[in-house]
Amino acid sequence: MEEKTQTVVQAEDDDDTMAEDEQQPKSFRNRIASDSAVEYQFTNGYHGRRRSLIDDARAEKELCRVTGRRLSSAWRQLSLSEDDEDLEVLDHAEDNNVPVKATIVFSPNDGFDRLPAILDAFKRYHVKIHHIESRPSQDGGGDVSVLVRCERDERKGNIPGLVISLKGRVKSLQLFNENGEDVDGPWFPKVIADLDKCHHLVTKFEPELDADHPGFSDKVYRARRKKIADAAFEYRHGQPLPVIEYTEEETETWGIVYNSLTSLYQTHSCKEHIEGLKLLEKHCGYSADEVPQLEAVSNFLKERTGWQLRPVAGLVSARDFLASLAFRVFQCTQYLRHGSKPHHSPEPDCCHELLGHVPMLSDPSFAQFSQEIGLLSLGASDEDIEKLATCYWFTVEFGLCRQDNKLKAYGAGLLSSYGELEYALSGKPEIKNFEPEVTAVEPYDDVNYQDVYFVSDTFDKAKEQLRSYASRIQRPFEVTYDPYTQSVEVLDSREKIQRLSEKIKGDVSLLNAAMKKIIIN
Repeated sequence: MEEKTQTVVQAEDDDDTMAEDEQQPKSFRNRIASDSAVEYQFTNGYHGRRRSLIDDARAEKELCRVTGRRLSSAWRQLSLSEDDEDLEVLDHAEDNNVPVKATIVFSPNDGFDRLPAILDAFKRYHVKIHHIESRPSQDGGGDVSVLVRCERDERKGNIPGLVISLKGRVKSLQLFNENGEDVDGPWFPKVIADLDKCHHLVTKFEPELDADHPGFSDKVYRARRKKIADAAFEYRHGQPLPVIEYTEEETETWGIVYNSLTSLYQTHSCKEHIEGLKLLEKHCGYSADEVPQLEAVSNFLKERTGWQLRPVAGLVSARDFLASLAFRVFQCTQYLRHGSKPHHSPEPDCCHELLGHVPMLSDPSFAQFSQEIGLLSLGASDEDIEKLATCYWFTVEFGLCRQDNKLKAYGAGLLSSYGELEYALSGKPEIKNFEPEVTAVEPYDDVNYQDVYFVSDTFDKAKEQLRSYASRIQRPFEVTYDPYTQSVEVLDSREKIQRLSEKIKGDVSLLNAAMKKIIIN
């Protein structure tokens, strides 16, 4: 049995290593692999006060529009040239995401006239044709449909590249894997281990770093961030979470943030957050004196609500982040904001995650609400991903609720920002009731505090509203989560629906029996 080792990121400053790294030439792909998280944060994350999930969702949608492709596992493996430093999706997924054997069905633009050039593309992309046949198109318009069964060379074959090259030569195209499953839709994880493949960062390499970031001129801080990011990139499901030996300066920054925020919580945060923080102080040693380690916090959450943490190097794509929520997994940063500005962070850091998100995820009702947003995202269109990301922004990040006839904060973005927490409850901003249809298209502000905040009466009501909204999301299937196997099942057959029905019958029978006993007693 393979021994599981735990990564430890030490606290010492390694200036020599940093200088050596700067001197080593790297290919573009290797540079992406080692530097992507830090470069993403410093080059693309600080144009506003904070980088948001909505920004990432919009970037993904725009990239899909420009390139004419979906961000699915079967379409992400295009080769990068050494000179290509334009907008790219950094894919750390395994090569086996792309089918070795596939069936491609297409309708050429000019009938058989284009067929020789199309078939030549198969050879150019090292894809061997095993079978080809043609037939009249099913739409009855006089076009021809061509079916090709093929197999890519395991070393050089590039089926996604082939498919992209055919897009301009065909009227329609469908790609099926060896099992006959259509892979022309967005890929999403089916089991919790698939989250290892959800490391896609949308980034644009620019010649100059953003001078507005507090760590712009601090080489030691940037080197430290890179070491922590590397530990997250190397993490795989099932391994112990990396241990970070925080420096004195980092611990001091944590303490300043902890003391200032906790002074507001009793009057400004919801009761679920207050209760969650008390439990974390009791069971995980939350205090101003020490930055909590993710392993202890994750174990606590798993026992409490079934949620767990996994380290993340930076801001993953909106689709990948939301997908992790479906498995009750929260992608959590381990770096801290720059010590020069402890009350301000232009991107999520562990103060935001551990003080804002984690206490709320210890509440069963809120935990279920968060997971349902994630489940709705699986296989959703790029447009719906943007809407779900906006709903997430105005609820899980900046949401308010009513308790004892008073407004309280439950959004992590508020609960980790002293200034905005005060502002949101000051009576100055506009307050609207949470309605998913309205919230999903509400403009947001990533430079200043929000002009509008949305309030929910209860998390249970918000869940029901979200479920109603979900019924209008265009998705050709529904999914269900199995907590025993930590997997998602696509309900795309009568047999699967029948199994789910039998499970629900069993649960209802148990519920009826329990209610009868309570009534009798």
